[in-house]
Amino acid sequence: MSSTRIPPSRPSLGIIGYGAFGRLMARHLGPHFQLCAHDPALPSGHCADEVVLDSLAAVAGCPIVVLAVPVSRLADTVRVIGPHLQPGALVLDVGSVKVVPADIMLRELPAHIRIVATHPLFVPQSARNGIAGLKIAVCPVRGMDGPRVGAFLRRSLGLRVIMTTPNAHDREAAMVQGLMHLIAKVLVQMEPLPARMTTRSFDLLMQGVAMVRYDAPEVFQAIEKANPYAREARRRFFDLAAALDAELAIE
Repeated sequence: MSSTRIPPSRPSLGIIGYGAFGRLMARHLGPHFQLCAHDPALPSGHCADEVVLDSLAAVAGCPIVVLAVPVSRLADTVRVIGPHLQPGALVLDVGSVKVVPADIMLRELPAHIRIVATHPLFVPQSARNGIAGLKIAVCPVRGMDGPRVGAFLRRSLGLRVIMTTPNAHDREAAMVQGLMHLIAKVLVQMEPLPARMTTRSFDLLMQGVAMVRYDAPEVFQAIEKANPYAREARRRFFDLAAALDAELAIE
């Protein structure tokens, strides 16, 4: 008598915050998980992109919960979901900074919750042609799930995984993200800029500006204010720019 193999069911994963990045995650995680999402701006009981929109309590009750909310709202979100989390659930965030979110999750989530802080080093605009080959930082915070999460992201999604700590992440991100967003803000305010007689280096710079120009204001605020190393990076940049300006002013 032949036996029929029943395919294993996909684990449930809840996304809290279903904005542009929440939808990007859903598109790529859908083949691997049963997804549900909650966003206060969207009605429960409907489906969006084949993702069930449900109550905060229901979404927080999944064995894996991804927090895709602005850093400024993370503490309130974590406090609200705490009572609804399953014992031993895995909670991840996707914020642009890591020291502050890691501290919030460690302090506010119950001790039985496993925690991994992540930062996808891309935005929906730069992921329009897929995410394979793009980078993501993974910071183990509580529990032993960091390597397992990194392996899934690498093998199943094709991402380039950088295992790091929240502190090391923020130190490098203060230069990489902080200065890029700062320069982009200034250049946008200088528009209109030349578009006809441009060099290749200028074109590449403007491509970088285009990738971040429509980021939500909360993203810029988090990158520049929630990163403990951002102010130092800005100060060094402005001091060197001022010194160069003074040097060029010498006749």
